Amino acid sequence: APYVVDARRCISYLTIEHKSAIPVEFRAAIGNRIYGCDDCQLFCPWNRFSKLSQESDFEPRHGLDRISLLECYAWSREDFELKMQGSAIRRIGYQSWLRNIVIALGNAGHDPYIIATLQSDYAKHNRFIQEHIDWAIHQQESKLR
Repeated sequence: APYVVDARRCISYLTIEHKSAIPVEFRAAIGNRIYGCDDCQLFCPWNRFSKLSQESDFEPRHGLDRISLLECYAWSREDFELKMQGSAIRRIGYQSWLRNIVIALGNAGHDPYIIATLQSDYAKHNRFIQEHIDWAIHQQESKLR
């Protein structure tokens, strides 16, 4: 229905709350978002009155606003736990973090290094992550056609 949010299609829901494989039909729409979306906040008419917070807790942590998706993908579980300490991102867990990073890598501009990295790491991941890697590699390769 118009003007109604379907949580099953919500990028925040899919990247934060949804614990299984993200349905293929929603992966491209996720783009490069790895935790949440907030597009609804951008379009909410009430938010035109909002002001940027001076609260330091809202500042980017651990240089996350300056690192690449491949750097995030390379994090071990221990790296994730350490770098996300004190952040709400930590609650999604390492597997959902990796899933979301892999989807974003599939949606990134064509990069042979992304394909090579995903292929070389494939065997070290469980089937859950491999399913998303298969999709991401296909997305990357399809950008050549």
